[in-house]
Amino acid sequence: MNISELFWNATFEDLKCGYVQEKGHYVCLLCGNKIEQGIVYPENGVLYEAGRYMQRHIDQVHQSVFNYLTQLDKKVTGLTEHQTSLIRLFYEGKSDEEVQKELGIGSASTIRNHRFTLKEKERQSKVYLVMMDLLKEKVKPATSFINPPKTAKMLEDRLLKKLFPEGTDGPLKTFSIKEKHKLVVLQEIVTRFQDEQTYSEQEINQILKVVYHDFATLRRSLIEYNFLDRTPDGSQYWLKTGSVRKEEQIMDRKEELKRLYKETKIEAGVYQVKNTINGKILVESTPNLKTINGKRFCLDMGTYQNKRLQHELQEFEAKVFEFEVLEVLKAPKEGYFDPKDALKKLKVKWLEKLQPYEERGYNTLKPQ
Repeated sequence: MNISELFWNATFEDLKCGYVQEKGHYVCLLCGNKIEQGIVYPENGVLYEAGRYMQRHIDQVHQSVFNYLTQLDKKVTGLTEHQTSLIRLFYEGKSDEEVQKELGIGSASTIRNHRFTLKEKERQSKVYLVMMDLLKEKVKPATSFINPPKTAKMLEDRLLKKLFPEGTDGPLKTFSIKEKHKLVVLQEIVTRFQDEQTYSEQEINQILKVVYHDFATLRRSLIEYNFLDRTPDGSQYWLKTGSVRKEEQIMDRKEELKRLYKETKIEAGVYQVKNTINGKILVESTPNLKTINGKRFCLDMGTYQNKRLQHELQEFEAKVFEFEVLEVLKAPKEGYFDPKDALKKLKVKWLEKLQPYEERGYNTLKPQ
């Protein structure tokens, strides 16, 4: 399902409505359909003003904004299929008992726990949104600090040549591009503004109209990516300090990352994932124990790779599963050492010790 730039730029309230007002039209955020304002639309003997007709369009084509959102990919919503099913049933006003019967999982108390988990997710989302909003206000765009290697600079030049076929002083071909490419384009566009100069919104628009027909999107993006700043009422705009890349201000980030990587101690080992309710465990090994955080995230999102454990996520909440390092792989002080083989043997040792098979766990017993 393709999601438009207009959708992502919409306010929270606009998203709830499902449409925005733009250039004398109501535009559906869900499909891009436009309805001209100031016109009365007849349908089945009933007359609708433009706003009401747009609402009718959403009801007829998309059923509702809620229905559309629940059909989005889990990468967009951050919800598992199971959580989405629960939210749909809650939206329909089903009781915990009715939800439990319809999904055939756990008990009514299990459903109440799911309600609590979703409420907790809502609170976390609020905190995250505030943090990101504050971050945008505080931090300059990353491109102001990174000195791209020569190969990256060549790729940037190719990208700009493709997107500005008449040269970087000419118009932009399209802004429907990847996020990382937008940064490159905006970095180029911002060079058209002068340091220590204040612009009105009309002046900003005049400059950006020459660049791209959807100058409003460019203007919003320059604000969102911290290239431009403005007064609360939007009457004055100015270039943010450091938004135009200057060589003397650029850090050699690549060398710094290399140094940090060398200094970071990577440990291999064996760990377990334990269901604290029924006691079942999953024994796993990894060449880098720091990746356990990523495994924890996958479990929280309901996308853990172990099928048996994944199945139980439909009954138990992710928070009942605990991660614990069982043993860190130690290299001998002398002699030949094959870390890959040693890690494999270490895992076998713990599998034999804990026997996490069948009713005791989530590992699969391989035939001899």
